[in-house]
Amino acid sequence: MNGDIALDAGQRAVAVRLGEVGARVGRWRWRPRGIYLYGRPGRGKTMLMDRFFAGVGSKRKRRYHFHGFFAGLHGAVAELGSIDRAVDAVLGDAELVCFDEFHVHDIGDAMLMARLLDALFARSVLLVVTSNYAPDELLPNPLFHERFLPTIARIRAHLDVLTLDGPRDYRELRGRRTGFASGSYLIGASPYAATLPEIPPGTAEPAHVARSPMNIAPRARVAIPTAHRHLHAHHAENGSLTADFAELCGTALSAADYLELTTRYRHWTLCGVPELRTVPTDHVTRFVNLVDILYDADVPLTVHAAAPLPELSRDVAHVPDLARIASRLRELPVGGRAAA
Repeated sequence: MNGDIALDAGQRAVAVRLGEVGARVGRWRWRPRGIYLYGRPGRGKTMLMDRFFAGVGSKRKRRYHFHGFFAGLHGAVAELGSIDRAVDAVLGDAELVCFDEFHVHDIGDAMLMARLLDALFARSVLLVVTSNYAPDELLPNPLFHERFLPTIARIRAHLDVLTLDGPRDYRELRGRRTGFASGSYLIGASPYAATLPEIPPGTAEPAHVARSPMNIAPRARVAIPTAHRHLHAHHAENGSLTADFAELCGTALSAADYLELTTRYRHWTLCGVPELRTVPTDHVTRFVNLVDILYDADVPLTVHAAAPLPELSRDVAHVPDLARIASRLRELPVGGRAAA
């Protein structure tokens, strides 16, 4: 979505409520309650929060994507040894904090989030968040959900919960052609896919050979250092990075690694993306994190995928936030043998 699109009725109602909150930022008397805005992907939550944030005149405001914030907070906790000192270092004197894509799936992150929210509420920091999850859906794992209930209660005590969940996913309109959306979604083998040798008639094919060209690529020639290993890429120069799904999502790279790489490379090409139901869940989770981070950094992304988008993400179970990633990838112009 962009600033030229007329708001629908639900968006206008949320914009009015955010405007009321924004008008009172910085006032010690009649301090406003924060906002927890949730709904399905593509309904305009991030756009509305960004408009709100841009309209607040205070210099003591901060806006974060959740991956970036958590990477910074984890680093500060490790360096300073205290959540309170880490919050001081990361947030400084902020009076308004906006979080985009607020989510809690992991019990470790949940405990850290609980302490962070306690610190923010104790300091009377105004909090505005967007999420694909209602508060009661945070940390849905039944083994741990009950432990997060006190934090959910504190969220409801300090934030007004608003829903934005209209019938249209606006990213399907593909109205944006800059940044992330200036990339493309190409169906079929990438230029880096290798050609498998012909198997003579009557000759058994080795069991380890996958015939799909999406899964076969020549050895990448560029080694890029990350925090704990070298990433092997096909191309890495002049601010552009080209690498395989198997390398970026099939190895132990973290959200912090992706964030750091976006500071070095401002145009990405991801090759050999398979139908996601055919790879392990942790590979899909890294793919979700990677697309989230590239989208928030507004880095152009070109994807070479095995199938149209609906098929790419079909029948994938137990991967939170995959629906949001599918929505974001819909912004990319489609090429290749079929349209999504």
